[in-house]
Amino acid sequence: MRITVAESAGFCFGVSRAVDTVEKTARQGGQVVTLGPIIHNRHVVQKFQDLGVAVIDSPEQAQPGMTVIIRSHGVAKGVLETLHRHQVTVIDATCPFVKRIHDIVSKAEENGRLPVIIGTPSHPEVEGIAGWCGDCRIFESPEQLEKWALSGEISLDTAISMVSQTTSTENLWKKCCEIAKKLFTNLKIYDTICRATEFRQGEAAKLSRSCQAMVVVGDPHSSNTGRLAMICREHCEKVALVDNASQLNAAFFSGVTDVGITAGASTPAWIIKEVTKTMSEITNIEAVQEENFDALLEQSLKTLNTGDKVLGTVVGIGNTEVQVELGTKHAGYIPYDEVSSDPSVKPEDILHIGDEIEVFVVRVNDQEGTVQLSKKKLDGIKVWDDMAAWAEEKTTVEGTITEENKGGLVASVKGIRVFIPASQSGIAKGGDMAGMVGQNVQLKITEVNRARRRVIGSIRAVNAEERKANREKIWAEIEEGKKYQGVVKSMTSYGAFVDIGGVDGMVHVSELSWNRIKNPAEVVKVGDEIEVFVISFDADKKKISLGYKTAEMNPWNQFMTNYNVGDVVDAKIVKLMTFGAFAEIIPGVDGLIHISQIADKRIGKPEDVLAEGQDVQVKITDVDAENKRISLSIRALLAPEAEEVVEETEEVVEAE
Repeated sequence: MRITVAESAGFCFGVSRAVDTVEKTARQGGQVVTLGPIIHNRHVVQKFQDLGVAVIDSPEQAQPGMTVIIRSHGVAKGVLETLHRHQVTVIDATCPFVKRIHDIVSKAEENGRLPVIIGTPSHPEVEGIAGWCGDCRIFESPEQLEKWALSGEISLDTAISMVSQTTSTENLWKKCCEIAKKLFTNLKIYDTICRATEFRQGEAAKLSRSCQAMVVVGDPHSSNTGRLAMICREHCEKVALVDNASQLNAAFFSGVTDVGITAGASTPAWIIKEVTKTMSEITNIEAVQEENFDALLEQSLKTLNTGDKVLGTVVGIGNTEVQVELGTKHAGYIPYDEVSSDPSVKPEDILHIGDEIEVFVVRVNDQEGTVQLSKKKLDGIKVWDDMAAWAEEKTTVEGTITEENKGGLVASVKGIRVFIPASQSGIAKGGDMAGMVGQNVQLKITEVNRARRRVIGSIRAVNAEERKANREKIWAEIEEGKKYQGVVKSMTSYGAFVDIGGVDGMVHVSELSWNRIKNPAEVVKVGDEIEVFVISFDADKKKISLGYKTAEMNPWNQFMTNYNVGDVVDAKIVKLMTFGAFAEIIPGVDGLIHISQIADKRIGKPEDVLAEGQDVQVKITDVDAENKRISLSIRALLAPEAEEVVEETEEVVEAE
């Protein structure tokens, strides 16, 4: 048989705090009493009676000089007033979550709103909540709530403030909220279920689905324990609710191979330990998840101090704070503004119910049993530790540029402000640093001064490291003809220098274009991204000769691909000679129009008809591919009729 004990079994922090309060007060001597049983567990109550702590049932029973302890369920405001009139010392051990509900209903009434409580009317906690407002309504089920709303007893536009008993089930609360939202037009809902309780119930549901039998340990009169048993029965056929180990029946577990154990919030650790031990004995096995309950009990009584770093479990995410179970008598909470240093981050995006987190103790209030925590502060402390380590180890980190100033740039790295001097920005002098704002960058931390909260970083150091690695790779793999994407870095009269990823190569002016150019600026400019190829290289001297013009860019090849003999094309007269005129068909490719092909009549010289720069239409009459010569004709485009008329006119003249 396998036995699994729920991790959340036993005292919640509210109960643990109340029990601890009674024990400490009893040791101090004097007549100590509790108003009602301190918790719903007869064994704990008996233990305190053995220590001399009595139980009174009403405030009227309190005698002057007594120390009266209020249990975790809390009491009505009037009860506290009565106790003070009896001249007793009052120690309030009300659960902080319950106290919060007292404040909600009290303020609601002050603001003219009607408090509505979802819970069991006879439960001490609910009775106490109701005692903090003059008028309220209490409902045990969504059906009761709906019936009241539709009865006509109250207007649906009445201002309603709705709260829940802390130990209510999430399912019941959600159904009530759905009905209230549909019916009431002026409604405020406060989610006051204790998330530790919700977590415990969720764990019980999960465990009961995977086990053949469940043992729920706790006082049968405890609401918390009763709900656990009810939840377990929804998923498991065999559920035993036992007050202590003596109620276990070996026959109940016949044929069972998996047993789960959970316990109510009012069940002390020693009873759970006793039940687990007895289960192991009657099944002749050892529990696979038996907890060291003595250690857990000791942990629940430990003290917290401002500045401590502690581990906790997220048990609730409310509207203004995150509730954290610390395993102590304190109710831990993280205000929303202490969750993250990034104001755009929502708590529910980074935290979830059941998450184990490390937090920083900001403030401890032993009187109220609360402790304010901060995830942001601890994250900040860790980041400063990381910063120092990154600087020492020269680690590359990622940051976001948030602003530019006259001295350089500012980056945010894990929420810490990092200054990047202009000389370390990786931007050339006079370059556009403002364009970096908003970009994610890689940088190195070069200096950390925690006392002055000053951090300096360098983008340039990362770039230099990358360039070094790229240089080594390029020289290891370089070969003639290999192509690279490069950036034009600078130019001279004889060529352009191109960065191919950490190494500069030179493209001679003759390798930039197939056309004759006087200056590299006619083809490229600094900053251009171009594709180049290796013509030659000298690894020893670290020199690379690059080419830019390719066969595909050769104008003659372009002409041969796109033009044929017989095509009529537009051309421009670029040079006049005694024997004809040269016309540019495409940049870099000229053809000759022989003097006999310029006009339909004899001319003395080409400039009689043509001028340099003139646009003409010509016909390609011949192509000498071997010698790269092209013959062109304007005359071939003249109309045949015009030629016949000229010939006839000439014949008549000759006859005369």
